[in-house]
Amino acid sequence: MTIRVMLVDDQVLLRTGFRMVLAAQPDMEVVAEAGDGVEAIQVLRSAAVDVVLMDVRMPKLDGVEATRRICAEPDAPKVLILTTFDLDEYAFSGLKAGASGFMLKDVPPGDLLAAIRAVHSGDAVVAPSTTRRLLDRFAPMLPSAGKNSQHKELERLTEREREVMMLVAQGLSNGEIAARLVLSEATVKTHVGRILTKLGLRDRVQVVVLAYETGLVRAGGHG
Repeated sequence: MTIRVMLVDDQVLLRTGFRMVLAAQPDMEVVAEAGDGVEAIQVLRSAAVDVVLMDVRMPKLDGVEATRRICAEPDAPKVLILTTFDLDEYAFSGLKAGASGFMLKDVPPGDLLAAIRAVHSGDAVVAPSTTRRLLDRFAPMLPSAGKNSQHKELERLTEREREVMMLVAQGLSNGEIAARLVLSEATVKTHVGRILTKLGLRDRVQVVVLAYETGLVRAGGHG
């Protein structure tokens, strides 16, 4: 199956570079491009797209608001936010808006391709090192919530599920969580699936966002 990708960035040179990288892949095709959020939304009305690579800072309509509007539509494509380290808060806002992940613009081509494939398959791209750095830096700006003032939805989780959720929020993969809790990777995957179902979340990115917003995990990666 060919992954249909849309590039949204106001810098033509960057779009050209990404297009060249993607064009060399047998399972990817760049089917649409846009130079700002407004154009992206317009193009998506007539283009069949699986994954959108979305820049954050653009004229007319930024990537965060464009992501919010795109993800609010039925059968919306997956959105992968592209950002720089200096724009961490924008990346986090993009995740809250519905993006399935974020990558830094200087990511190695191989990592970008892997991220696109992961997002297309329904997973979320939350690279551990980037996640910890971004969220540890931005989490203090979120509304604080103490351990005794968790959102009621978290009460639906078992103690083990809360434990798994905390580790997901710290950016650990299923394999790393399995090693930490001495469980099989399949069992961890089952726990993650139950967490998503019970909390009505789409993917691991939303788990991370909710964990930080509710105070289950705070700056520094500790619960």
